[in-house]
Amino acid sequence: MSHVAAAALGAIAGATIFIGLPIGRVRGVSRALQGFLNAVATGVLIFLLWDILTHAVSPIETALAAAHHGGRSFSALAAIFAAGLAFGLLGLVYFNARLFGRTKHAPPAAPRTLAMMIATGLGLHNLSEGLAIGQSAASGAVAFALVLVIGFALHNITEGFGIAAPLATDTVMPSWGFLLAAGLIGGAPTFLGTVIGYVFTSTYVYVLFLALAAGALIYVVNEMFHIGRRLNSPAALAWGLLFGFLLAFATDLFLTYAAA
Repeated sequence: MSHVAAAALGAIAGATIFIGLPIGRVRGVSRALQGFLNAVATGVLIFLLWDILTHAVSPIETALAAAHHGGRSFSALAAIFAAGLAFGLLGLVYFNARLFGRTKHAPPAAPRTLAMMIATGLGLHNLSEGLAIGQSAASGAVAFALVLVIGFALHNITEGFGIAAPLATDTVMPSWGFLLAAGLIGGAPTFLGTVIGYVFTSTYVYVLFLALAAGALIYVVNEMFHIGRRLNSPAALAWGLLFGFLLAFATDLFLTYAAA
């Protein structure tokens, strides 16, 4: 597969994030439905956090096992993971404290701010997905690369919904320009990662971007819970979380089955 063809596939996989974004412009829904949509989006993000951490830890565990036979990459990978997780999480904490003056008793982030935070965290995640597509295409595993594109495209639809869900609670309808910007931040890194992954492979970079994404999503999920508790009863929140988690899990199972 040529570099151009691989890049085109990465662009397709990233572009599907726009499918879920228009829900951010839906208005006139009840508070209960707003709360449920927020809970579903939170469930999707919790699954993505688990999925990201699983993929980030796998190379570290492999390096740890190799250390018995003289491997030397474990310490560096573990340090990169810890640093990336800390920067992704604490970076958002201090950034918001400085930029928005958020303190201990500050309310949850504004819907648009939260949407952009989610888009940024997912963009880091999607960069790593693009790296996987590019590496598979460059190695000649064309069929596997196509499977990855299909699976990641499905995932990105749910990610687009995760970005847009907080916007449904905003009193001002987001513009199409705002949704376009959020979609580019979240989805374009899939294309960029594919371009880079085709010509460059690095386990260290892969772990770094996954750790950054995980740290950012930990922060975002906490913010989503603040909103969810205000909009939902405990039972409604739990059902929404469960539905969102299982929805994202189903797309991941499809990817795993198709790749087998």
